[in-house]
Amino acid sequence: MNRSIAYFISPHGFGHAARAAAVMSALRAQDPTLHFEIFTRVPRWFFKDSVGGAFAYHSTLTDIGLAQENALSENIPQTLKHLREFLPFNQSLISGLAQRVARLKCKLALCDIAPLGIAVARAAGIPSILIENFTWDWIYAGYARDDARFHKHIAYLRGIFRAADYHVQTEPVCHYRASDLVTRPVSREPRTSRKQIRARLGIPPRARVVLITMGGTPSAQQHAFLDRLAQVKRVYFVMPGNSRRAEKRGNLVLLPHRSAFYHPDLVNASDAVIGKAGYSTVAEAYRAGIPFGYVPREKFREAPTMARFIEAEMGGFEISAADFESGHWVARLPDLLALPRRVRRDANGAAQIADFILGA
Repeated sequence: MNRSIAYFISPHGFGHAARAAAVMSALRAQDPTLHFEIFTRVPRWFFKDSVGGAFAYHSTLTDIGLAQENALSENIPQTLKHLREFLPFNQSLISGLAQRVARLKCKLALCDIAPLGIAVARAAGIPSILIENFTWDWIYAGYARDDARFHKHIAYLRGIFRAADYHVQTEPVCHYRASDLVTRPVSREPRTSRKQIRARLGIPPRARVVLITMGGTPSAQQHAFLDRLAQVKRVYFVMPGNSRRAEKRGNLVLLPHRSAFYHPDLVNASDAVIGKAGYSTVAEAYRAGIPFGYVPREKFREAPTMARFIEAEMGGFEISAADFESGHWVARLPDLLALPRRVRRDANGAAQIADFILGA
């Protein structure tokens, strides 16, 4: 196969980008000559930090997803507005991107759930592989019960997703469909040892560590429960995205949205995670074998699937958004930390996808 691959990635949060980065790293581990042409609005720096080796970046709106009010709440009127502007795809956009993909000599398009990539691949005459644990038509169907304006977008996107030449689903899968491959969770691998990360953070090697994260959404302000955490004895709390600069306040380690620490390393150096149950955080916590105190997105259709997976295969429990912000969950922290760390012996889904692609 030609050594250039186009990768179209949804800009909805960082979970799709993290999964794509894991797949790119797994592919390159098997074939270092591979080159990736990345099409997305996820910031370039995310891939610079997450993908080993060179890549080309094309700032392209590939997907709408959901307009977010914050990490846990979506804006439905704004989402519908963006969908009306984006769908159906402008044919000049499709043909222009198809010509660019052809000039770049890409012979394959990978799509983490960005439907634009499937349409571009078809126009360029190259195969496409859809990688997902849900698709947007399925997500929007949950909102269509209350707002019929979603129905036309659901029908259009369903047709696009079905046009993919190959279909890969990654656990936790929200809705099983006919597919060519179902993998274990796809996660970026840690790069630095638990001991080294703790030393860099200024945390004793035997201390208990809890990572508090709301995923790829920076916090507009510091959480109200910080004073309560400062009173917890013999536990350190690492909080990415909650400070403009890295700082240590006693047992609190506050980090900026983009820090010098690779997120999978922070997960691996922790004994538990508390925060939003987004795909990449769940997958990375699963790979590290640590329990998860998860804050569900109440109206997001993926949430029940994540909850079931966490409780069955990782250990953990739900924390309501209100209890998270108030800090009431701190009283349950001993129960979370009492859950055992699990040793993972199954394959990383990223390696399974790389085997499938390179063996095709």
